Amino acid sequence: MDPIALLRTVRFSPNHPVVLELDLARGVTSQAPSHLLALYQARHLPTMRQIRDGLRRGAKDGRVAGLVIHLGACPLTPSQCDEIGELIQQFGTHKPTIAWTETFGELGNATMAYRIASFAQEIWLAPTGALGLNGVQLAITLLRGGLDKLDVEPQFAQRKEYKTAADQFVAREITPAHREMMQRIADSILDDTIQGVAQRRHLDPAGVRHVVDNSPVSATAARESGLVDRLGYRDEVYAELRQRFGTLPNARRHTSTPEGPQVTLHYAHRYGQGKCGSWVDDTVGRHRPAIGVVAVNGGIALGPNQSTGLTTTAGADSICAHLRQAGRDEHIKAVVLRINSPGGSYAASDTIRREVQQLRSTGKPVIASMGDVAASGGYFAAMGCDAIVANPTTLTGSIGVLAGKFVLSGLIDRMGLIREDVTAGAHAAWFSSQRPFSEHEWGKLDAWLDEIYADFTTKAAQDRGLTLAELEPLARGRVWTGADALTHGLVDQLGGMDAALDLAARRLQTSRESLQVRAVPPALHWLAEFFPPDSSESGSSVTASPFVPLQRLLTGGPEDRLAVLAEAAGLGPIDGVLALPWRINLS
Repeated sequence: MDPIALLRTVRFSPNHPVVLELDLARGVTSQAPSHLLALYQARHLPTMRQIRDGLRRGAKDGRVAGLVIHLGACPLTPSQCDEIGELIQQFGTHKPTIAWTETFGELGNATMAYRIASFAQEIWLAPTGALGLNGVQLAITLLRGGLDKLDVEPQFAQRKEYKTAADQFVAREITPAHREMMQRIADSILDDTIQGVAQRRHLDPAGVRHVVDNSPVSATAARESGLVDRLGYRDEVYAELRQRFGTLPNARRHTSTPEGPQVTLHYAHRYGQGKCGSWVDDTVGRHRPAIGVVAVNGGIALGPNQSTGLTTTAGADSICAHLRQAGRDEHIKAVVLRINSPGGSYAASDTIRREVQQLRSTGKPVIASMGDVAASGGYFAAMGCDAIVANPTTLTGSIGVLAGKFVLSGLIDRMGLIREDVTAGAHAAWFSSQRPFSEHEWGKLDAWLDEIYADFTTKAAQDRGLTLAELEPLARGRVWTGADALTHGLVDQLGGMDAALDLAARRLQTSRESLQVRAVPPALHWLAEFFPPDSSESGSSVTASPFVPLQRLLTGGPEDRLAVLAEAAGLGPIDGVLALPWRINLS
């Protein structure tokens, strides 16, 4: 027997039909923990990889009768919702799928939770629940008024009108371009949701939109509209599962009355895995043909990967070393570059793109898989791949540039501090927070941004097979959803990580089943941090202490304190000219 198959079956020998459970009420995690504290915090959360592997195995296992999905509060990101929905739909081509929840929203917005549920073949809702298919709400926040009160002067320049990342600090009113872009993002997500729900539920899109415009609706109204199939509590859902899929056990020795039908319940993310989970595949199966997965998580910067507990940095040194490691590994036949990044450093993003091109020159296909966001520098890193796969709700594009600084001299005076720059060189204090840009420095900054924007758009046009005249109107700093990006040719296919892996297998002209999926470096790479790397080829990821933000807040200067507070508020730092330092929360 295959040793991996043996390890998978050691802990699992059901006596009854198996019903897999997918409980999304507590959330999921999309990436491996980067330090011990993160590992402890995520110890019971299923990973996207575990869910993907469990559902793929269960779909082909004759012992598995079906899948039940509990939504609950469903604290998932839009991209996670898309990816899990895709996996549920694929499982449903083999086995029955049932989704249930106590309520969709309870006077709140549960559009994304229902979006997942609609991928199941049957939806149950508790009789006292509601359907809050309210739509999409995005918020634009401008901080200039608050910064004025602190005597902080933001000085930024950006290319071009849709590159509104700095507007949150600089602008005193929302520009027409900013409002247009955000409105289109909201409309795109809602339109895609309505069309998808209508198609999967065999309903008229106009009817679905009518429910959206009249939400929240009661459980009874949801059933009458065709958006919910049955009303029932958890015990009724599971009783139905036993009746449909269960088998009668042998009669007990001293009675002639058999028990009711029985099933074996098993979490999908733990199905078919030994205690070590995916580590078994990565270690025992390391000599099998594989697709390597290289992650780009967080803001892109020069140097190694880092995680501080508040933020994660995708270091070009680490990512490029991982790509070279995948290129040297004779068992890795293709690579998926998994990107979840708002961008950052121009030089770092271009360095990653160059390393992708070098890897492709070896003949190994490289597929980009976009998560929640792969914009600006994140898109720069992706556009050199053989193909780009994005979820419909992925935020991408933002082909534009920004740069600037905060002038803190007024805040420092208000705090009663004394600071003085001591410089040697005409432009040593160019980006000093102690003084504004001079007219000459503004000229140099504008020329630099123009040069970077021209390089970005030229390379994007080359990589996407477009003329510059076709690409430039799609650039201008504009953020697109994955659905709109596909329409405009900025991505090649809609789908999640599973779709990217399937595409990689097709590029290799082989079946997905013949390939192992292996993280590069392995998922437990943080253990390597106890040992120094042998060389720059080792790909070690230096991880900062999760207590670094507290240290910066207590002992850092005004710039450090402002940065930490901004990160804690979810604003994110502007840590490079190819940055998208804001996030979109659906509510």
